[in-house]
Amino acid sequence: MPEDDTEHLPGAVGGATRIGRTVRRPTGPWTPAVHDLLTYLWDNGLRGIPTLHGLDEEGREVLEYVEGRGVPIDREVVLDTVLTEAVVWLRDFHDLVEGYRPEGELPWRGGAATLADDQIICHHDPGAYNWIIQSGHFVAMIDWDMAGPGRAIDDLAFLAWTGIPLYREIPLEDVVRRLDLLVDAYGEWGPMTVLGAVVERMSTAADRIEAGQARGDQGFINLGTVGEPQRTRDRVAAFRERLPAIEAAL
Repeated sequence: MPEDDTEHLPGAVGGATRIGRTVRRPTGPWTPAVHDLLTYLWDNGLRGIPTLHGLDEEGREVLEYVEGRGVPIDREVVLDTVLTEAVVWLRDFHDLVEGYRPEGELPWRGGAATLADDQIICHHDPGAYNWIIQSGHFVAMIDWDMAGPGRAIDDLAFLAWTGIPLYREIPLEDVVRRLDLLVDAYGEWGPMTVLGAVVERMSTAADRIEAGQARGDQGFINLGTVGEPQRTRDRVAAFRERLPAIEAAL
């Protein structure tokens, strides 16, 4: 393999390497459950996910390299059309995954858990930094390591956090317009319900990062270099202060 056909992908929490048209990522106890999920989704017609190619000789997972670009969320607010496409994809994923009911307790990255009757297997990290954009359109959701049991609205709240975005201040009229786009595209909950889920979901995200760091998960430890989980907690606190104005404008 030519040297220039290998590239380190620093954006991945667990570290990743592109080799040709594949991505190699570290594995963990959660990998079998995630791979079973991805196989189910692909076999049942969901696109916009990386194709799984098993493990390589070093024990890394091998995934298709999805052509396109990532979203530098601190420097970019995605187009309204891209936001809508990502939400439509999320709804398609949630509708399909309702039929995926793994039994018993499984080792997910967020901890061992059993899928409850009122839960689905969520992506749990559908932030805009995990979207792939191609020719101005959303084409894929990557980085499935955090998948596990949860509520569909938690995924939607997480997507809203960076996709609208809610984690930082943008003009109020843009927040309201894009929140309306999000709830119309998903087609189940109103804007007040989504906003109500955001604080809880992102507080949980911070707690999970802290717990992962405590148990020595290198991916979560890597997030400490960008100030996590305190960065998310500070952003949630600032969002709480903006929330009354957003609700009043709806």
